[in-house]
Amino acid sequence: MTFVVLFAAIAAFLALRLYSALGKRTGHEQALPRPAEERVGAPSMPRTLDMPAEVRESGPRAIDQNAEGGLRALVAADPSFDVAQFVDGAKSAYRMILEAFWKGDRETLTWLVEDEVRDTFVAAIDAREAEGHVVENRLVSIERASISNIEIDGRVARVTVRFDADIAMVTRDADGNVISGSMSDAVETHDVWEFSRDLKSGDPNWKLSDTDEA
Repeated sequence: MTFVVLFAAIAAFLALRLYSALGKRTGHEQALPRPAEERVGAPSMPRTLDMPAEVRESGPRAIDQNAEGGLRALVAADPSFDVAQFVDGAKSAYRMILEAFWKGDRETLTWLVEDEVRDTFVAAIDAREAEGHVVENRLVSIERASISNIEIDGRVARVTVRFDADIAMVTRDADGNVISGSMSDAVETHDVWEFSRDLKSGDPNWKLSDTDEA
């Protein structure tokens, strides 16, 4: 089994729940927090929404040049590793994790992220719910996704992916009043996510092990 099984398994397990959630009510009022702290996104200029949600790649390369050395090491350890397939799977995981986080779906996050990241996400969800806030976020498009770094740390492989995406966000209070944001405009977000896997383990799953802003 290879890393491809990860995203196939995730899609099979979560498709019914997460697909139905796309574009509907969610639960995240700010950008995804770093593992050690809740952080607020720094959106760039808004983009008017004039088309349905989509995933597209604007850049010609799925891996940055400075990650080529790490790629060779990873392929040597796992000859079945394929850059294009991994990036496609990472895009799917990006959408699934965001949707789960926005919905406050703690169970799904357990399947997709490492314990430390999950604990941070759950803390942010708990704080949001305690304030009575509800957000309606939507991943409009993934403009670009590319592998920016690959490392082999003993038996653990770590693959870092940069996501440039457009996300529509609106925050409501407990009475349904809009506090901030707009569902008619999207803001640019730039996230750097690290996925990891034990190459010697029988578990083929890659999990989110770190998040940051670009």
